Amino acid sequence: MYSPNEKRYDKMIYRRCGNSGLKISAISFGLWHNFGSDSNFENCRSMIHTAFDSGITNFDLANNYGPNPGDAEINFGRILKQDLAQYRDQLTISSKAGFLMWPGPFGDGGSRKYIIASCDQSLKRMGLEYVDIFYHHRPDPETPVEESMLALDQIVRSGKALYAGISNYPPAQAIKAINILRELKTPFVLNQIPYNIINRYHEDNGLLQLMADEGVGCIIFCPLAQGLLSGRYLNGIPEDSRAVRNRTTYKELLSKNPNAVFTDAQITQEWITILNQLNQIAVKRGQTLAQMAVAWLLSRTGVTSALVGASRPQQIMETVKALDNLVFSREEIDEIEHISRNFK
Repeated sequence: MYSPNEKRYDKMIYRRCGNSGLKISAISFGLWHNFGSDSNFENCRSMIHTAFDSGITNFDLANNYGPNPGDAEINFGRILKQDLAQYRDQLTISSKAGFLMWPGPFGDGGSRKYIIASCDQSLKRMGLEYVDIFYHHRPDPETPVEESMLALDQIVRSGKALYAGISNYPPAQAIKAINILRELKTPFVLNQIPYNIINRYHEDNGLLQLMADEGVGCIIFCPLAQGLLSGRYLNGIPEDSRAVRNRTTYKELLSKNPNAVFTDAQITQEWITILNQLNQIAVKRGQTLAQMAVAWLLSRTGVTSALVGASRPQQIMETVKALDNLVFSREEIDEIEHISRNFK
């Protein structure tokens, strides 16, 4: 029988989501990858245990996480029932809807029908009466923002979620969503966006500052740029890496889509040089490159939590060590800025 670490709250940092009363762990655990039907269930279970034992209380899912879509929620629900049911009130659990989930005209997007049905399905898969946060996963160009926000409002008012959130919303649509939910008096706490040392789009377009000004938190996905900042490329390109299979650069991806994440980016010798330059700063700080990347995020204005994934428990324990040093000198900040703005 699983018994959590009694000292799990001693070192973790908990931050308020904007101006709300809700606090989440500064490091959150995401089940985007490695929790589907092709994953080892006992390894999934061990990762959830390790996360909770480390003080991580915020667990992030979506209706389409798998593979297959929905399987991450099913596996998480099994772990909750087996091991964490009595600790439910110590957890914040979130899910989302917005991407393709089932065939037909109502299985994707931002319609009221799709969002509410998706929430009901997610709760059933996880065996929950409510989630703490339910997000609209992306703005839908074919659906008015008002309709999507009214759906979130109904989900909260019905007790199926405690708070509303959005994900991948750019500034103009984000402020529209904020104003609608504020008028409805719907508790709205987080915008989930991609952001990291080398993807600064949502810093440059003012979104992070806007959320801070409006009293809304930001939870950051892809803090390691899908592996670029993990440290695995410091000595060259591993033969099994995604970089070997595609020759599109990360900067090219971002120029086409500001929310693009590193999936098949080309790693050039210039890239390896830049990553090693960043790693030299991390070493001086007593951190790995990945730990410094997470620490850097948590030092930025408007950032509430860094959302990390893992494929094994040890990775979670290593990531949490980023909290040991969150303070950056002016010299370190300037050096990181200079290096990171020159990526290819």
